[in-house]
Parts: sequence; structure tokens; C-alpha cells
Amino acid sequence: MHLAYPAVLAALLFCTGLYGVLARRNAILVLMSVELMLNAVNLNLVAFDVWLRDALHSGQALTLFTIAIAAAEIGIGLAIVLTVYRNRGTSDIDRLRDTAEGPADDEASAPAQKAEAAA
Repeated sequence: MHLAYPAVLAALLFCTGLYGVLARRNAILVLMSVELMLNAVNLNLVAFDVWLRDALHSGQALTLFTIAIAAAEIGIGLAIVLTVYRNRGTSDIDRLRDTAEGPADDEASAPAQKAEAAA
């Protein structure tokens, strides 16, 4: 087997995932695109492990580690997306960019401003 076939397939998968991360507005689709990029990396790791005929199979070991990290990432990511969806009513990333700045900051500074105005 030539190394070019899985490398080209991995490059196409990675580019598709990168496009999904940059172009999508839905947070769940962005998470799916990140998973697609991680799977492209896994494909490269296994392909190079087979091509180099590594006795320790370090490419496969790194692939298992990457799969474990991806599972943890998707679990935490989906929990965050579901919590944000319950609180905000949308998972649109463009609408969620200003979550740190909002009416809560104005309400926190309002009593201090009223106290200064009264004095």
C-alpha cells in the first residue's frame, strides 16, 4: 500500500473539518468538524505507523490516546452546548460571542453608580 492514498484522504478530511469549523454557525456542527479533523490525524498516525513498520506501534498507541481525548472533548463540549442552549435558547455561535459582556455587568455597576450619584 502506498502512503499517498491515506495521506491524501486524511488531508481531504482535515480540510473538510477545517471548513466546517470556520464556516458553520451551529456549535454542534463545529464540534462534529473538530472530530473530523481528529479522525484525519488518527488516519495519518496509523498510516505512518504501518509505513514505518514501527516495532513499538507508537502510531497506534497515539491514536488510542487521541480517541480517548476526543471522547472526553465531545462529552464536555456537548454538555456545554446543551447548557448554553437551555439558558440562551440558541446554539448559534455568532449570537453567543458576547456572553461575558451583557446586562449582568450593567446591573452590577448600577448600585455603585447610584451610590455615587446620591453622595
